[in-house]
Amino acid sequence: MSGERCALFPGTFDPFTNGHLDLTRRAASLFDRVVVAVAHNPGKGAMFPIEERVEMIRTATRSLRRIEVIDFPDLVVECARRVGAQVMIRGLRAVSDFEFEFQMALMNRRLNSGIEVAFLMPSQQFTYLNSTLVKEVARLGGNIHGLVPAIVERRASSRRRAISPVIASIARVRGAPAAPARGRTSRRADGRAGGAPRSRARGRGCCRPGARLP
Repeated sequence: MSGERCALFPGTFDPFTNGHLDLTRRAASLFDRVVVAVAHNPGKGAMFPIEERVEMIRTATRSLRRIEVIDFPDLVVECARRVGAQVMIRGLRAVSDFEFEFQMALMNRRLNSGIEVAFLMPSQQFTYLNSTLVKEVARLGGNIHGLVPAIVERRASSRRRAISPVIASIARVRGAPAAPARGRTSRRADGRAGGAPRSRARGRGCCRPGARLP
């Protein structure tokens, strides 16, 4: 479309929160076309693989018009060039976000001076939300209802149920009491039954509380 105003909304979106959905909706009301671009983040310990994040965002935004969802592995300015975006959408939740976003905006402007950055504020109830916080709550079994779209909540719940037996097994192993030492019971000088002499016990690192097992 000639003269089409296209905005790129980039992020890792791991997971996609209701704050992200709110910003996507706001951007859709301002631009002719909004591309939600999911960045590859192999070094950040992703909760969801890239393909699943793209699928969930498409499901969460299907009621919105003129929304596209893609993934990208390279610089965000290169992604913007490929999709024909003139504007990059970034969310500002609080003053603490500004310094990082300011640095990113200046670096992206240096890489491509034709890309403008538009900062949007989410609704008040989402100002405290960020993906890292939601991810930690979900992984530790907390309630994330109302913080993420329904599709993300269901997938996070399924993933938590799948790993819960593993976590419980690890907790049982770590909390198991040490087995009593085998062998003949020694006698102390006073004639009472006891363990190994103190001089031998002190030299063994595994006998100290908190010592790591090999």
